[in-house]
Amino acid sequence: MTMSHAGHHVFDDALSLENLGDGLYRGHTSKPYNNMVGPFGGVTAATLIRAVEMHPARLGDPVSLTVNFAGPVAEGAFEISARAVRTNRSNQHWYLELSQDGTVATTATAVFGTRRETWDSLESSPPSVPAPSDVESVDFPEFIAWANNYDMRFTAGALTETEAADSVATLWVRDSPPRPLDFTSLTSMSDIFYPRVFQRRGKYVAAGTISLTVHYFATADDLAAQSDDFILATAHARRFHKGYFDQTAELWSTTGTLLATGHQVVYYKD
Repeated sequence: MTMSHAGHHVFDDALSLENLGDGLYRGHTSKPYNNMVGPFGGVTAATLIRAVEMHPARLGDPVSLTVNFAGPVAEGAFEISARAVRTNRSNQHWYLELSQDGTVATTATAVFGTRRETWDSLESSPPSVPAPSDVESVDFPEFIAWANNYDMRFTAGALTETEAADSVATLWVRDSPPRPLDFTSLTSMSDIFYPRVFQRRGKYVAAGTISLTVHYFATADDLAAQSDDFILATAHARRFHKGYFDQTAELWSTTGTLLATGHQVVYYKD
């Protein structure tokens, strides 16, 4: 059995996995990334990406990830099984399960692949916002522990106790202390937004992500160029209806490169 090489950053410690062989890994939840109930979903998603990255059969880098949070992840140890269900010339399809005491808490599918030079076009554009140095950091309540590991500077949608007319949130964000961006931290930041229903209602309500999808456009070179600088993240919902709402997000580099998009379905009770 071998261990992944955890870094000195608390994020790397949270993603530390023990390789049990045959695509099976053992990890442990991280108190610094606790949410109101269970662990921060972004770190759970990032840990699943880390499991594939550690697998000896892995081909290329992440292209897409879908995580279905089937049930709560309890504090303590968990196991991840990672299986490549098909490998093609340029992409590879994975199925993953996170379980505790024999009960599945999370399932996921991932696509990894290699990229090649092709025709390129960008139809979206980043929001026009002040520079991170011109925006103050926002503190979250202590019971949302994971937020203390990020430097978040909202230009729109900071949480208040007033109902909002829309669900748009835009912020500069990076790990705190700063950490060079990689695919795992990009995955986690795709879930950086507190539930959009909090913003619309101006209060905390029972809510939790049911399904999270991340589409990656960043290459290893894009991540190296970004280093530990701020990511510009923006998200909005389109409908709140009968206990569920959606969320669409974009994550941009400081130079205006679209690094990833995110899509969620969230349960809420109000």
